[in-house]
Amino acid sequence: MMILPAAMCFSLDQAKDDLQTAIELSLQESQQAQAEERELHRALEASAEENAAQVKRKRSEASGESCSPADWIRQEGCPVGIRNVGNTCWFSAVIQSLFHLPVFRRLVLNYCLSERVLEKCKSHSRNIAFMQELRCLFALMVGSNRRFVDPSAAVELLRDAFRTSEAQQDVSEFTHKLLDWLEDAFQLAANGSNPEDKQDNPMVQLFYGTFVAQRVHDGKTLSTIEQFGQYPLQVNGFNNLDECLEGAMVEGEIESLHCDQTVSSGQERWFSKLPPVLTFELSRFEFNQSLGRPEKIHKKLEFPQVMYMDRYLHRNVEQTHGRRGEVKRLKDQLTVLQQKLESYKNYGSGPTKYPLADMLQYVLEFATTKPTNTPPSAPAQTEPEDAGSSNGSDCTQTATQRTPIHKPFTQCRPPMDGPLHPAPHSVTEEELHFVRSCLTRWRTEVENNINELKASIDKVSQALEGMYSDNSLCQVPYRLHAVLVHEGQASAGHYWAYIYDHTRKCWLKYNDVMVTESTWEELVRDSYGGMTNASAYCLMYINDRLPHLIAEDTDDETGQVLQGMDSLPPILRRYVREDNRWFQQELREWEEQFCQASQEEPSAPSEHNNVNSEEPSTEPQHPKPEPTPESNQEQSHEAAEGAVAEPVQEPVQKSEGHEQTGPEAVSDPQAFHEEYSRLYELSQEETTPHQDPRLQHVLVYFFQNKAPNPIIERTLLEQFGDRNLSFDDRAVSIMREARAKLRLIRPEDMDMEEYLQWQDDYSMFKTVFAYLLTGLEQYQNGKIREALIYLAHAYQDNTALLKTGERKGVDQTLIALYRRKCLKLNENAATLFKTGEENDVEEAVTIMNDCVIPCMHLMVRDSISQEDMEVIEAIRNHWCSYLEQDMDESLQEKLSEFLPRVLDCSAERVVLKEPPKVRKSPHDLCSRLAAVMESIHSTSIVTVK
Repeated sequence: MMILPAAMCFSLDQAKDDLQTAIELSLQESQQAQAEERELHRALEASAEENAAQVKRKRSEASGESCSPADWIRQEGCPVGIRNVGNTCWFSAVIQSLFHLPVFRRLVLNYCLSERVLEKCKSHSRNIAFMQELRCLFALMVGSNRRFVDPSAAVELLRDAFRTSEAQQDVSEFTHKLLDWLEDAFQLAANGSNPEDKQDNPMVQLFYGTFVAQRVHDGKTLSTIEQFGQYPLQVNGFNNLDECLEGAMVEGEIESLHCDQTVSSGQERWFSKLPPVLTFELSRFEFNQSLGRPEKIHKKLEFPQVMYMDRYLHRNVEQTHGRRGEVKRLKDQLTVLQQKLESYKNYGSGPTKYPLADMLQYVLEFATTKPTNTPPSAPAQTEPEDAGSSNGSDCTQTATQRTPIHKPFTQCRPPMDGPLHPAPHSVTEEELHFVRSCLTRWRTEVENNINELKASIDKVSQALEGMYSDNSLCQVPYRLHAVLVHEGQASAGHYWAYIYDHTRKCWLKYNDVMVTESTWEELVRDSYGGMTNASAYCLMYINDRLPHLIAEDTDDETGQVLQGMDSLPPILRRYVREDNRWFQQELREWEEQFCQASQEEPSAPSEHNNVNSEEPSTEPQHPKPEPTPESNQEQSHEAAEGAVAEPVQEPVQKSEGHEQTGPEAVSDPQAFHEEYSRLYELSQEETTPHQDPRLQHVLVYFFQNKAPNPIIERTLLEQFGDRNLSFDDRAVSIMREARAKLRLIRPEDMDMEEYLQWQDDYSMFKTVFAYLLTGLEQYQNGKIREALIYLAHAYQDNTALLKTGERKGVDQTLIALYRRKCLKLNENAATLFKTGEENDVEEAVTIMNDCVIPCMHLMVRDSISQEDMEVIEAIRNHWCSYLEQDMDESLQEKLSEFLPRVLDCSAERVVLKEPPKVRKSPHDLCSRLAAVMESIHSTSIVTVK
């Protein structure tokens, strides 16, 4: 978590010097160029050795790093990511947030020390070395041709300052040290070795402010001025950022909210000087005394894109005091009004309560219901089923009192012998008139009171919302610059950052090597908390009245904005160019190796090359007026495959000569009508778990989805026009009739694109069913990995179908259920990973990368259910628990490669492994559906050969 050091507590005068002046003061020594030149040569030598070693390394990387260095090339205009080098996502999030603040970036890139200061400050060699590494890292982030850069050198210097090197729970200490070293480094540049006078330190000017702490003691007001860096805020007990600040500024309110006693110290805090960059630490971690361990607070907390700090400033004490008193009065009034409204909505002295207005209405309905003539104690009589009916279909009943026998499909409505609702046994007109008038009047009074309470609540709520929104308290705006997010538990998790791009005017998500464009809606979903284990732990706001904070570098002579390499100092420009040269060499060597490997591969096609493709036609595909038998199946869009519900015999193909010498074509429209009626009736059958009529024929699918009539007619004609179904002379004549009708269809009569889309939808529908059934069969046979791939494809393709119509696809419930069952594959992978054996670890990583992680990503991107989210959270918690355990360094590296992808499911393109070819004939699918459903509802596995 980004926590700025706040060890020093002293008063600071209001520093109004421009930050650029501080930069110039830190660069005033004349020997700076010579010192930088030496540092450059050392950095270039180290970079050359590192890059030479990288060329020889294995290039297959995970966590967004492709096997091909060609995919590591930075796209033009895209920001650079930072590689995770082992639980360093926290470093990436903090560094990206600071780097994309132009004023801070300029300070780092232009940092240097003179020879005199270097000689005098040898005790600070580690800080100086870290600053040089940070400069090189920032320079690469500006001008590198790589999609992501490696921060290992800077991270290792930070890690060396701690006894533990991998503990992720030390992220707070790491961040303390990061900003502490930055402050010390700039102190050396500003004042040499003098550590006391920090007025001109750019880090202090940029990130530090002061507040006045006031308390009353013996009738006297005591004040102290304290310095702060990152301001801590409690999350528990508050709903938004303003409430958090109000609680933090008035200590007494915190005590009354979180303690049983109401003792108040009366201490208040007021900001006397706000820093240009105002950072809030959201305290989302607390120690559970009963469990003896820290826990994360997942409570929802809202924060705005622009907030006004006027109400928290010391100069506005009197104005804010007055409004706080008014706010307290309004909140008390609002509480009373809400309690009164609640008493109307939940009325009664018993455990169950009801709306009072409804209760009065029910009593009125009871009083006005006409009583029955039959005493309550009189036994009901029964009579035979057909008694009182003139015929079997008559719905009339006799007036004899009896217990009605409801006959489904033969009785049009329930008998009306007695009242449908309870009624009083007797009531006089006077009583009824009195009760009706009282209940009606009372109900009207209750409704009027409720409406008045609602109006008063709205009025008070609006007054509260507008209490601090007038112009006098909207003079100090702070705009949200970055949100640092943590996902996981208190002791382990993943970090990433949302940062506002002030040039593009949009939010970007920085997740290690992945940098993607985002939206405010996505930021809210991941940062507010309350929904998942992800929530913001640090908010960085910048003063919206200081444009130089986000202003890019400009040329002193032309005034034009400097971009890329042009914005770097000459010494760093040469460093980046050298790194880019090494990167180009990597690309060339990889291409040479790839070409050499391609030439060594055998040219003969392997058997599995066409495993996912349809069987190719032996004839070239050319449009013809009369389709040949070989190409007829493709042209009819699989219409012949589902021509009839029952399996048909192997068709006898007729030769052209036979067709020409056959009988004259006889019009037989009756066959069309019979088949149309048969399929329409079939479409009206109920879908059950064991059978789906849509599988039996494409037209059943069209009927149920209300396809246009021209689509249905053409599909029916193409079915009869299939030459493969010409078994006898009558079939030949019907075929000719169908083809004649097809020729009469003009292009303007039908949208062929729409027709082909319907055919494609049905083909996709059968594919979904084939994937689903194959996945269920594989699951029952214990092949969980194969089953998960099939079910993941089934769910995705089915989702696309359902978007065009609820009957276009399959019910998602069954797919989702068994997809969750298959994700127990994660337990197998975790067990293999924990062994530490090389082969087992590689197998575990393969399972995660090929099956589990892509499936998780797709589940999160869909409209995820609570059951799916629980499974995903269990998977994440399982892998995060490994972070707390001691394990081999190679295992830690493997874990750090794919763990970010487990924890963040929105930062990369999802590629599912393609399943093998599946059988899609309707008869086969119908049989397999019945067999699979039978096996699901029984203990034995049923298979279809």
